[in-house]
Amino acid sequence: MATTPSSAREPHSSAGRQGGAPSSGHVPSAGWSPLAHAHAHALDAGTLAVSSSWVRNWASQDWLMVTYFVAILAALCLGGGPNRSACILRVALDLGAFLFVLALVRGSVLRFTAGATALLYRTAVIAALLSSFFQLREILPAVAPWSVDGRIYALDLRVFGVEPSVALDRFVTRATTEWFAFFYFLYFLILSVHILPMVYWNRDTRLLGRFATGTLLMFLSAHLLYMLVPGYGPYWFLKDAFRHELDGGPFWHLVRETVDAGGAQKDIFPSLHTAAPTFLALFSFRHRKLFPYKYSWPVVAFFALQIILATLFLRWHYLLDVVAGLGLAAAASFLGQRIADWEFAKRERLGLQPAWSELPWWSGSRGSCGSRDG
Repeated sequence: MATTPSSAREPHSSAGRQGGAPSSGHVPSAGWSPLAHAHAHALDAGTLAVSSSWVRNWASQDWLMVTYFVAILAALCLGGGPNRSACILRVALDLGAFLFVLALVRGSVLRFTAGATALLYRTAVIAALLSSFFQLREILPAVAPWSVDGRIYALDLRVFGVEPSVALDRFVTRATTEWFAFFYFLYFLILSVHILPMVYWNRDTRLLGRFATGTLLMFLSAHLLYMLVPGYGPYWFLKDAFRHELDGGPFWHLVRETVDAGGAQKDIFPSLHTAAPTFLALFSFRHRKLFPYKYSWPVVAFFALQIILATLFLRWHYLLDVVAGLGLAAAASFLGQRIADWEFAKRERLGLQPAWSELPWWSGSRGSCGSRDG
């Protein structure tokens, strides 16, 4: 703390006559009342308590996000590709921005209402995840400028005896291409209609914790695995093995434009187009006693199956990528619920800040999982 000027420490200074607060560590002047002195010490104690409880208030999803960004920074520092310095700077800014929000929210620095704080925090989690995904296009080649397509393809033939994208080539027509392109593009809509209502509308914070923890485990793990197993997929690596060119209508062109514009290009293992819809289907089936999952789970399961087939038919993924995606979805579904339930019980037992606080447009109530909101 900055040293108080000597004039402010004099008994007859203006601060002493007006009862101003002295700096911490200095003896108060004669003009100080015992009440003001006690209040100053209480403020210092409160500041120390806030700073010491900041990390203690971190929830599981906070640790996941911070560990994820630190792992990417470490991978970039050890990588051998181009543009590493620029990527390190961007990831460091992402991490710094997320830590800043954590300081405001978990350190109880904000003077906003609890609802506004909850809105800021939830938006920050989504923004950090999306920001890192769109940066993967440059991060992945910076970390690993090579690809392992040949090894994955050879392993597919050795283990499964077939590469589905090549085997399905005989069924390629304009109609079949458009059918699977429709479902492949529907992936983004399925994610949106599940994530946005859950994060910004659902009142059951225990249910939100299960969903969010599993979703983050799935996406963050996949992004890190992309760096360990980089590849371009059959569409590029096996292009000479196909006799029929993929050509469809508007949905096929939308898929191509989306992949070319925003895709990470080397993000094949595991297949998130397999993992994410499968996770949503598992989550919906597990909570099928709740609305709307008791009606939506069969539809989500059907869409998930079509999207998985689309990843193979449209030649974006090897069979090994799909198998890895299925395993990732199952692991995220299993671990997400258990970690979230453990987190919820721990925070109630220790009286910690809720992992997910109430939003401004709804008040606390018991959600469908029987947990107390925020």
